[in-house]
Amino acid sequence: MAKKEITTVFKIQAPGGQATPAPPIGPALGQNGVNPGQFISQFNERTKALAGKVVGCVITVYKDRSFEFEVKQPPAAVLLKDILKVEKGSGVPNKEKIGKITKAQLEVITKEKMKEMTGHTLESAMRTIAGTARSMGITIEG
Repeated sequence: MAKKEITTVFKIQAPGGQATPAPPIGPALGQNGVNPGQFISQFNERTKALAGKVVGCVITVYKDRSFEFEVKQPPAAVLLKDILKVEKGSGVPNKEKIGKITKAQLEVITKEKMKEMTGHTLESAMRTIAGTARSMGITIEG
């Protein structure tokens, strides 16, 4: 079997199990040659367990207008917001703190994201997630 020729590869972020062809997802798919209805139904089927959590998705479009997509883990910021049950990070993270997490909670998030991160060890990946937390105004205890 000959390899299909790739025309484009692009990324989107969408709520798991609840994506709709409305902007911004529909137009992004359409301009890259992907049938929005077909993509949305497959995406929602694969991500229904994530129930509204924002997830990343890498879509590969082929010359014959077929496509494949890979669903990524939710961004670290989304996971941190879920633990603290807040809407958004601090606008002034060095002055206004929005909450505290423990090292154990940090480790749980890191293990969830580990396969998509560039750090080779758990400790280096935890430092990366800790940096995201600091930039959101979250203090890490312990």
